[in-house]
Amino acid sequence: MATPYSDNIAKLVPDASSQVAAPVIRDIHLSDLPEVLRRGWEDFKAVPSHAVILCVIYPVLGIVIFRMVLGYSVLPLLFPLAAGFALLGPFAALGLYELSRRRERGEEPSASDAMSVLRAPSIGAMFGLGAMLFTLFVVWIAVADAIYISIFGNAPAASIPNFATRVLTTPEGWTLIVVGCGVGFVFALVALCISVVSFPLMLDRHASAADAIRASGQAVLRNPVNMAAWGLIVAALLVVGSLPAFVGLAVVLPVLGHATWHLYRKVVEPGPSYQPDRPPRTGHRYAADFPANLFPWSREK
Repeated sequence: MATPYSDNIAKLVPDASSQVAAPVIRDIHLSDLPEVLRRGWEDFKAVPSHAVILCVIYPVLGIVIFRMVLGYSVLPLLFPLAAGFALLGPFAALGLYELSRRRERGEEPSASDAMSVLRAPSIGAMFGLGAMLFTLFVVWIAVADAIYISIFGNAPAASIPNFATRVLTTPEGWTLIVVGCGVGFVFALVALCISVVSFPLMLDRHASAADAIRASGQAVLRNPVNMAAWGLIVAALLVVGSLPAFVGLAVVLPVLGHATWHLYRKVVEPGPSYQPDRPPRTGHRYAADFPANLFPWSREK
């Protein structure tokens, strides 16, 4: 017999028919990867001011890290710190996913729209998974430091040329490169498996962190070659963006963030609320217009 208590429980715990269906993972092809990058670039061109504003902290952070490394003579950590952007990137791009999602629906997104991700029903799960990625990043830095010390000891490098000579021209340096890259690959693989589509899925379908991680793992297992190729593309673009004192990350990070949203659309079968792609109602704001598009009133005649 029903009681007021059982009625309250029924309201709090919906039956199985009301639960969100598990995401369906699809096969993708290598030809899909250039397409998602192209779409990411199109999104970046359409909202460059917002994308750059959202990601400007990363090149700034890179420069700060670079100065810190020089000041405290911990040059061996410069490359691991730069590589760590790949571990934190999926969480850092939350606002970019929202911009791409709104453009996909035919809207003209604004900077405030990017911040609206903080009001998403699954924001707690997103921050929880973000904390997991940050922990992975900290562990990676600690392991990279331990690898360097085990090979070269605690003696600091005297300068950048001295450090480069030790790493590139000695047997110990080549050991460091091989072991460091091998261990870094493991960390990158773990990050890829748990986050390749996790954050877009939580934003789009309000999935829990556990369900999102499960879906990402299934995406990698179903498309191992293509996901490995995507990981290599991300790593290569991050290296390119990091070379000029990390300034290139102001372009690379938003493009990759937008592209990740479109990769998610390729990999995960759309839910019932998905709306097909529609062109934005207004014209594009191209990257060549930046920073003029920050001050639209200056164009008025």
